[in-house]
Amino acid sequence: MKVNAKTDYKPGVQTDTKAAVKAAGKVAAKAGGKGKKVNKAWLHDHINDPYVKLAQKEGYRARAAYKLKEIDETFGLVKPGDCVVDLGSTPGAWSQYVRRRLSPTGAAAGTLNGRIIGLDLLPMDPIEGVTFIQGDFREAEVLQQLEEALATSEGQVRVDLVISDMAPNLSGIESADAARIAHLIELAVEFAQNRMKPDGTLVVKLFHGSGYDQLVKLFRDTFKVVKPLKPKASRPGSSETFLIGRGLKKRAEAAQ
Repeated sequence: MKVNAKTDYKPGVQTDTKAAVKAAGKVAAKAGGKGKKVNKAWLHDHINDPYVKLAQKEGYRARAAYKLKEIDETFGLVKPGDCVVDLGSTPGAWSQYVRRRLSPTGAAAGTLNGRIIGLDLLPMDPIEGVTFIQGDFREAEVLQQLEEALATSEGQVRVDLVISDMAPNLSGIESADAARIAHLIELAVEFAQNRMKPDGTLVVKLFHGSGYDQLVKLFRDTFKVVKPLKPKASRPGSSETFLIGRGLKKRAEAAQ
């Protein structure tokens, strides 16, 4: 779900705990004793994280599912029959959550009342009922594939909900990081303006810091209702938050 040049989207933390343990061990070995202590502490917190345990119990691929769950329960996002686009979908936890919400019985398989399209540069294991496009959201040809996935015999389907957990790998250079974050969010907003229903909703992840106020302004210029929310499942030390924009303003109105 993270983006940075050709390394791009990084899967969620719950995709493979064993892989996380192995990777952290390599970093610790290079860092020496202090690094080992830091990584052991991180691994301890990760393994004992209540949302990690809950994700394992309920069959979600990442603890991030509970961020979307709280946003959905707070704002009533997902409705039967919706067409949902999940940007930065790998490893698939958000698509899994939406898939269950669009099932009449809340099941992870079987009948699906709606459409879900996921997009990510990294591959994603299949989820029943979810159309997946592998590619870089910033590239025109990938956006064209997304447009084609929304096409039906009766024409283009308008999207009810766009959810984006995309975020760049942070370099530590504040101005560069802010520009990367802004670019992704601007692309998501533009996609919403072009493909979403007038009463649709866009959810994006962003970070407090340089550029935050400008992105909030972009949302207020684009949507009739804008609400920020930091879900309880966000890690306490993280600066991430989510912006929810509902109801598109008309272009002329937004330009005023």
